Amino acid sequence: MFRPRFALPALAAVLLALPAAKAADTAPDSKELQQVLDQAYEYLKGKQGQDGSWMTRVGPGVTALTAAALVKSGKPADDPVVAKAIEYVTKFVQKDGGVYSRGLETYTTALAIVAFQECNKEKKYDAIIAAAVKYLKGVQESNGTDDKSLEFGGAGYGTKSRPDTSNTGFFVEALIASGAGKDDPAVKKALTFLSKAQNLPGEYNDQPFAKKAGDDDLGGFVYEPGAQGDEKSPKRTAAGGLRSEGGMTYVGLKSFLYAGVDKNDKRVKAAVEWVRKHYTLDENPGMKQSGLFYYYHTFAKAMDALGEDEFADAKGTKHPWRKELFEKLKGTQAKDGSWVNKDPSFMENSPELCTAFAVLSLSYTKAKK
Repeated sequence: MFRPRFALPALAAVLLALPAAKAADTAPDSKELQQVLDQAYEYLKGKQGQDGSWMTRVGPGVTALTAAALVKSGKPADDPVVAKAIEYVTKFVQKDGGVYSRGLETYTTALAIVAFQECNKEKKYDAIIAAAVKYLKGVQESNGTDDKSLEFGGAGYGTKSRPDTSNTGFFVEALIASGAGKDDPAVKKALTFLSKAQNLPGEYNDQPFAKKAGDDDLGGFVYEPGAQGDEKSPKRTAAGGLRSEGGMTYVGLKSFLYAGVDKNDKRVKAAVEWVRKHYTLDENPGMKQSGLFYYYHTFAKAMDALGEDEFADAKGTKHPWRKELFEKLKGTQAKDGSWVNKDPSFMENSPELCTAFAVLSLSYTKAKK
């Protein structure tokens, strides 16, 4: 049989080209993505207060979130909208180093650190960031030094406030953004708490609720492990455990990965397996539509940190998650460029908040170079 001598080299060239083509197919078209981001930018620009803020009733947190989202999505630090927002956030730097007005101290300080760091190419905010990190570490330390206690290593809304997965996740992200490494004692302590918030009984979690986790919850993360003692908590399961939630599981997963925990670590593997069973962009698993846009941004960060262009669910279906997330957000964007959640939980009936979360989520859908 005649075999052209160029057949095998040509075939090899085609095969070598396939991975690159496949990688490109897993992300949205750059022009289409930019169009969606531009529409969101115009909306946010139109809703920005004269003082540079958004949603002042909750302090500087949403403004810091929005500024970070815009820079992550491609706007420069000296963009007028971003610059005004950052200037506004600096007005809330307190003597103790925290960045807050009233309540939500951990959230707003952590978000401010990330925003300042995104705009810190000239080291302009080094001193503010260092003081804010010191403040956050004080919040953590206020929950005690006994590593056997449930509260150890966690962060709540402020000093001596009951810790939860969400606040602690923002805490870890802020520290890592500031330059803290995986060996930083505060990071290690935070992972100790987060391990106790995972439905994974064993060496890392000796809490009673974890031992009562069913197959549907195993490996996922709960919002507040301390809720196990509250029989009236809506987070409790029929067996007396605590329900795993999508947004919290992605918080736990990204926190482990950001802090350098190996992907073969049993905690990471268990969280990934939970995600495989509950992969969706239609709802926040365990919470339905509640906190949906918060869920999108934790989903995007965790998937990006995991580093897989296509993620296989429990049925073996491969998901080009960047493209799927983009399509979901593009399809729900309003004509004015905003997004909003019909479920008012966690203030997501505010289009300013949802749009900031959406822009931040979209920043992770760009094709990897």
